[in-house]
Amino acid sequence: MTGGPAPHPVPPPPRRAGADRLIALFLFGVVAFNPPLLRVFGAGDTLFGLPLLYVYALGVWGGVIALSAVLLERRGR
Repeated sequence: MTGGPAPHPVPPPPRRAGADRLIALFLFGVVAFNPPLLRVFGAGDTLFGLPLLYVYALGVWGGVIALSAVLLERRGR
């Protein structure tokens, strides 16, 4: 038996807030494109002559892309 103290495990580095925000954005996208929610907007209503489902899907998609770009730009600094 060798003597001496047991080595202490190294704690993982703390996660930055930017990673948490990206995870939250991903989860928002998963919920926003969930089929039960899409059925709500696919009821046949229109907005300015466009199907509401298309307006919703493209709006959320563009919003997720824009927010991810903002978060990743902030993270790079």
